[in-house]
Amino acid sequence: MSSIHKGINRRCFIERFAKAVFGVSLLPPLNATHANQNKVGGRAKSVIFLYMRGGMSHIDTFDPKPGKPEMGGVNVIKTSADGIQVSEWFPQMAKQMHHVSLVRSMTSTQGIHDRGTYLAHTSYFMTSTITHPSLGSWAVKQIGSSNPVLPGNILINGSPQHPRSGYMPTQLAPLPIVDPGAGLQNSSLPSKVTMSDSKRRASLAQMIGGQFVQQTPHRDAAAYLKVQQDAIALMKSEDLKVFDISREDKKTQAAYGTHTFGKGCLLARRLVESGARFIEVEDAHNWDTHNDQLKTMENMTPSTDQTMAALLEDLHQRGLLSSTLVVMATEFGRTPQISTATAGRGHHPGVFTWWLAGAGMKAGYIHGKSDEIGEHVAEKPVTMPDFNATIAKAMGLDLQKIEHSPSGRPFTVADQGKPVDELFA
Repeated sequence: MSSIHKGINRRCFIERFAKAVFGVSLLPPLNATHANQNKVGGRAKSVIFLYMRGGMSHIDTFDPKPGKPEMGGVNVIKTSADGIQVSEWFPQMAKQMHHVSLVRSMTSTQGIHDRGTYLAHTSYFMTSTITHPSLGSWAVKQIGSSNPVLPGNILINGSPQHPRSGYMPTQLAPLPIVDPGAGLQNSSLPSKVTMSDSKRRASLAQMIGGQFVQQTPHRDAAAYLKVQQDAIALMKSEDLKVFDISREDKKTQAAYGTHTFGKGCLLARRLVESGARFIEVEDAHNWDTHNDQLKTMENMTPSTDQTMAALLEDLHQRGLLSSTLVVMATEFGRTPQISTATAGRGHHPGVFTWWLAGAGMKAGYIHGKSDEIGEHVAEKPVTMPDFNATIAKAMGLDLQKIEHSPSGRPFTVADQGKPVDELFA
């Protein structure tokens, strides 16, 4: 056997072994290169990831089925994009659909909230042996933040289900913002502590901490020291003002809305302007509509519709949408059938809708299709890892780069996900 054949066989063995044991691909195809992987993409300087916790109904939002009984009497409306209709509950987003790419063929096998949420954020299935990093942690790990002082990864109104940085170091975890209207809390010195006192204490902590890190070869120790250094730098920086949304004029604040989601998205836009890399904003609503679907949607959709539309319009008017990727995601869809017992919809991971806008993606576009009642994928299925690989490619991340967990297991940014190249303009 020639040396070439031996090399290929050895390579195939390693590849198959890695897939079987770790569920990842160790090596790219023989003819693949980093340049080929990112020949399109890399235009997203920032990502705003809007998460609809609870499982948003695709039929009642962005994949309506006109005239079907599954709609429960809800009408559809035309949008600013030719041939695209949405639910009547999203009149403001209807005016922004010329910016949006709808992916109506999302599909998953995870119909439980925590597992679906985990897969949506990490591209990996939940296991008891390891916690995988969220996409924002991958982003700051590979390309950092364009602002050296501002945290590159920020989570606004996040739930405890969020995986944070997983097995990656703590400094890559998102900075949590619980109340986006209150600024960055606990970021100023106590009234009785002078700046000289603060510097003296910080120097002492760095000296002691540095000695401990040298004697303790565990990366969490170094990560904690890095977090402390970053926090002190931010406290002294003018960039701290970006967290104060009261600096925005009243008209802009009103456009986004005075509710938590509105304030969170306004803060996200300010963070994008200051160079933050990845900002996730979780909607305060719970889209788990098991009971009274129509009434619940009627109550929830006005504020969400207002805020998402305001965000897209604001980014566009400021010239930021061309370099900012806005994503809307949820853990699964809802059943086409409305329960006669509860008047609600059940969990439905078989098909649902995510969307994205900006940063070189097609606009006014529909990718994939569900069947006539929204129960199954009819054309071009897209998995969560596929979608996340698309986001990663839009950011210019290396999809083949391997990162190892503390135990030495190899992982890549979107697992086996393949970018949906048809979404790129």
